[in-house]
Order: sequence, then C-alpha cells, then structure tokens
Amino acid sequence: MYAACVSWPSAPVTKSLVLNAIGGDAASDSPTDGPTLFWSTYDEIPHELVHSRRQTTLASSYTFRKALIRKHFLSRNITVYVTKTPQSPLKTAAPKTYEIELSHLDELLWELGKELETGDSWWILKPGMADRGNGVRMFSSRAALERIFEEFEEADDEDDDDEGESTAVVTSQLRHFVIQEYLSNPLLFDPMETSSPKPDTLKGRKVNRTCRRGTLLIENSSTFEHIASHLVPFESIFSTRFSRCSPPSHIRDPWPMKMGTANLSPFNLLPHLTNTSLQTERGDENVRLFDELVSCRVLSGDTEARFTPQDKEDIVDQIATVLAETFKVLQFKTPPTSRQPVPNCFELFGVDFLVTHAPFAARPFQVSILEVNAEPAIELTGPRLSWILRDLFINIHKVCVTPFFAQQEAVQCKVGETQHGLIKCLEMSLGL
Repeated sequence: MYAACVSWPSAPVTKSLVLNAIGGDAASDSPTDGPTLFWSTYDEIPHELVHSRRQTTLASSYTFRKALIRKHFLSRNITVYVTKTPQSPLKTAAPKTYEIELSHLDELLWELGKELETGDSWWILKPGMADRGNGVRMFSSRAALERIFEEFEEADDEDDDDEGESTAVVTSQLRHFVIQEYLSNPLLFDPMETSSPKPDTLKGRKVNRTCRRGTLLIENSSTFEHIASHLVPFESIFSTRFSRCSPPSHIRDPWPMKMGTANLSPFNLLPHLTNTSLQTERGDENVRLFDELVSCRVLSGDTEARFTPQDKEDIVDQIATVLAETFKVLQFKTPPTSRQPVPNCFELFGVDFLVTHAPFAARPFQVSILEVNAEPAIELTGPRLSWILRDLFINIHKVCVTPFFAQQEAVQCKVGETQHGLIKCLEMSLGL
C-alpha cells in the first residue's frame, strides 16, 4: 500500500482522472515516511525528496527533461544525432529547423537568407518554451520575420493587463525560438464525414496526430517508451489515436499572393494549425479517433481514394519508429541537466506528429515529428472521448505505478508487442 499525493491546481480534469486511476482511498494531502506516489503537476512535486528516496517514492515527472520539451533543445539534439547517424529515420521525419536566439538574430537571417530571397517557401516561427499556440507565426520573407519580432517587442512595451485573444509572447522573457519548415502537403480529411447526417460538401482539414505517450524507466536499467495501441495514433501516451483537424479549409499556399514588403499584415493561422487550444470555441468538432477516419475520403489528393486500415497501420508503425528514434537521440551525449532519466519517475507527454501526403509516392503517407509537450492539455479532447482518457490513466497506473510499489518486475514484452493496450516501441539500457 502507498500514499498518493495528487495536486493539479489548474487541471481539474487531469486530477479527476488520476484519482479515478489510483482509487480515492490512496489519496493523501501530504507525503508520508512510507511508500509515496506523487502524481501531480511538475511544480507541486518535491523533486529533492523524490531524488533522495528512490526506493520508496515514485513521481509522475522527471526533474530534468528540457532536452525533450524545449523546442530549440530538441531540434539541436536531433541535428547532432542525424549528423552522426545519417541512416536515422529522423533524417526525413524531422522538418528542417533553425534554432535562433534573439541576440543573434542577424546571424540567423544571414543563414536563412537564400531560403527567404525567393519567397517560395513558408516557415513557422515557434518560441522554444511557449505552448498552446502562443507566439506561433508564419512567414515567407525576411521583412515579414522582422515585422513579427517588432510586433512582439511592441507587445512588451504595452502596459495593459488585458491580454484578450493575443497569442504574442514577451520577448524580454523568452529569447529562444525555432524556425521550422512549413509542410505544405498535409493529409486532409473532413471530420464531419464521420458524423450523421454527412455534409453534402466535404472540406479538407489538416490532420495532426497527437500521440500522448508515457515513459517508464524501471530498475533493471531498461527504458520503455510506449505508445498506446488503444485506438491508433493520436492522443495518448500509450496512444490514443486521435486526429485533430484544423478548421475548414486548409489551403496549400498560406496567402493567395506572394508576400512582398508591402503586404505584411497578419493573417488567419487557424487553417494551418491544429492546436486545439486555438479552437476552443469549436469544442471537440475537430477531434476524431483515428479509427473513425478509416474509409473516409482522402481530400489531399486528386483521386477519390479512401483511407484504409492498411494506411492507418502504416502510420502507426511510423510513429512508433520515429518516437523510439527520438528517445535514442536523448541518450546521445545529452547533458544530465537537460535530460536525466531516473528509475522512480514516469511521465505523460504530448507528442505532435504531422502526416504529409504524396499520392503517387511508393509510401504516400509520411510521418514527421514536430514537438513534444509536457502536461498536455488533455481536457481539450472533449466529453465525447472522455472514456479514452479514463482508460489511458488506468493503464498508466497498471504499467508505471503498480509494478513499482509491488516491488516486482514489469511483465516483459518485446518491442512491437502490446501490454495493457500499450505498444512497446523502445527498450534500451541506460546503465542506471
């Protein structure tokens, strides 16, 4: 038996899911001298206590994991790894990305110069640490990028506490950004095709697969990275298989005209972003189980092709491969202050993938990893699919919590096999 400290001050949905998974009798307001589980938001976990009591205390977050969740760290690590390991799937599964620091912006603009001269390619600017769509911008010219940073600086100077609908960031507090290649050929569906009655006209919406996945490091010096087999990839640590779609309708060219220095006005990002935090007024309209999209028409091609079970499984396999490779990156000369796996921690992350579509290629659907987020906003999944979240947290408890406090080895399974509805996608020795 163990005491469980559960604290999610700003995430009541997550708190209720945790309490349901552990059972109300185990909940405690404060740690005890005996076995203790801290299943809480990062800032509510006593990390020093967790570090000093590794045999009896389990925590739901690693203390050091910025190599994974900060976009500029992850990009840098992937670049180094792919340079040393050119055969890695990440060579094609990670979009071209530039890391920038505001104090060295001129150097970045010189490096990006040729890419921006023609204005034929589009790029996405993302703050290294911000989440929920804050600070995300798109541009295709140097002038537009400079104007974006001027906008952020102007926001810094405004002495107005009412933030309204702004997604600007405070550049005086946030200095690191990444510039990521905009993938202009995403897989498109109309999620309304799965509804009843079906609409007469279908509108293609960009699909982003968020795979919530968990990491379990156990005492036999092995690490298990899982994605949930419980539906087929989209929203789970162990994979919940949700597809999130952008509002209608995605268009391949973000602006219908080339953007020169005379046209720098902001434009609507929603058709190009699948971030549910920017679509709260639509509820769960754009959230679907991946299984629900099977047999739907693929609207990103010129044919009348439909999405097949084989297509779905191929994408799932790619996600497992890319996810495993990403965690190999983290073990490649990553400083302990950036990533420090320990045997008495586990964590749920939201991993964002984008599926692109090349209709006439030998493998028409390609998975790209975009970013990894800590404490994903699972409440935005919506009430229709809340049962999946309940199952997800129950399975996390079975895989991560029960074996630790029972002082028993987790049930062994091979990479690719399923345990408690979760697909094991990586096992590697960490020498702990």
